[in-house]
Amino acid sequence: MHFIVLGAGAIGCYVGGRLAAHGHSVCLVGRPHALEPIALNGLKVTDLDGFDHPAPATALQLAYSLADAAPGRDSIILLCVKSGATESAARELAAACAPGTPVISLQNGVDNVARVTAVAPGLNVLAGMVPYNVVLRGAHVHRATAGHLQLQRDAATERVAPIFNAAGLATVLPADIRAVQWGKLLLNLNNPVNALSDLPLRQELLDRDYRRVFAALQTEALRVMARAGITPAQVTAVSTTLLPHVLRLPNWLFTRLAQRMLQIDATARSSMWDDLEAGRVTEVDALSGAVVRLAEKHGMQAPLNARMCELLGGPRQRLTGAQMRKALGL
Repeated sequence: MHFIVLGAGAIGCYVGGRLAAHGHSVCLVGRPHALEPIALNGLKVTDLDGFDHPAPATALQLAYSLADAAPGRDSIILLCVKSGATESAARELAAACAPGTPVISLQNGVDNVARVTAVAPGLNVLAGMVPYNVVLRGAHVHRATAGHLQLQRDAATERVAPIFNAAGLATVLPADIRAVQWGKLLLNLNNPVNALSDLPLRQELLDRDYRRVFAALQTEALRVMARAGITPAQVTAVSTTLLPHVLRLPNWLFTRLAQRMLQIDATARSSMWDDLEAGRVTEVDALSGAVVRLAEKHGMQAPLNARMCELLGGPRQRLTGAQMRKALGL
């Protein structure tokens, strides 16, 4: 089995790096600025649990396009591009892959599979959910939080899951991947909060004002999901309905009840913060924007999530928790 990672960013390099470190055939497809440090130094793969293993440059294939990667009959495509690049990636997939090729989306958001399928209907496109934060700096990729990968159940993922598990990528195949995606989206609503805070994730979560904003975004999203008949899966130790209440608690109580949520490397930040720093388009439309679109579909409004889209779509801002609450009218 040959794994082609389309999108050599943080998630793609971590998953691909773990597989390569375990001896599997892996090709990373990305832009020159992402691949050149790896070509020179190999890929150092670490995690907060103490894993520290190099994937030498000789253990990885590198390509600047999917066509250069030359997918074959034994290829599994791991789609790891940002949500904003899904359509362009889908066109690459349609042009380079044979009908039936498995494509596993390891992206944020809930509609990437449908978007790829619309462009490349002959491929076997499957949903996945990545629960953890990963930081990529040059040729060093580090998993900063914990959790299990969750993949849509299919003959292809039933073959892949044991390989992932053996490589240290703890993986499960849930009964309802759609519910899992919406559960993860609720957690990802902290990404725009973190990006605008300009703080490491742990420091931001220790600020009650930021947590109140995060909780308000979740509460609004839960109301919209309830109208749409969506029951999000529980993807943390705290249930989806209780989590907004836990987030609003005073610090002295929050730090006791949410210890697992705070098990984050001190320097870890959201990928949306990375995008803002690099001047790239963020994924806020795939997160808060998805809530807004679902609300509109069911005759509702989601003004708080809509406001977050506005804040992330304008000039770069750095807001305190109090300033962010004021911006959202909280």
